[in-house]
Amino acid sequence: MIAETVCSAVAVAGLGIAAVNAYRRRFLSAARIAAYSLVPLGLVMTGVIEWLADTAFSPTAWAGFGVLGLAWALFATTRRVERRRGGTRKERRAAAAAQRDAVAPQAAAPSLGPSTRGDSRPRSAARGEGDDFSDIEAILKKHGI
Repeated sequence: MIAETVCSAVAVAGLGIAAVNAYRRRFLSAARIAAYSLVPLGLVMTGVIEWLADTAFSPTAWAGFGVLGLAWALFATTRRVERRRGGTRKERRAAAAAQRDAVAPQAAAPSLGPSTRGDSRPRSAARGEGDDFSDIEAILKKHGI
């Protein structure tokens, strides 16, 4: 009952301020103030204020808000963990299967063994001395350094 009275008083005061602004020929401001002052009156007339007052003093409603907060925290935590792991379980299984299939059976032999090309020079000498840093130079150029 008190909330309805306070909202009605706020609406009347707002309409009074809007009337003063209209008298001073500030019609746009007066219309905006009138619109804002009619909101509490509309909320009282629709029964939203009574519902809010009943909810604000209800322990069951506050427990419900707590449960909703807990649910939100669980959703946020699981989403963060899922992002850190790299997707859903189905996506991780598909990626692991693709990685297993990508490795050829012939790749089991060590690749750093002696060269079978018959070239006994080191790779840098075989390619030329200027090619040692070509990859690094390309990366630096790409980043504008």
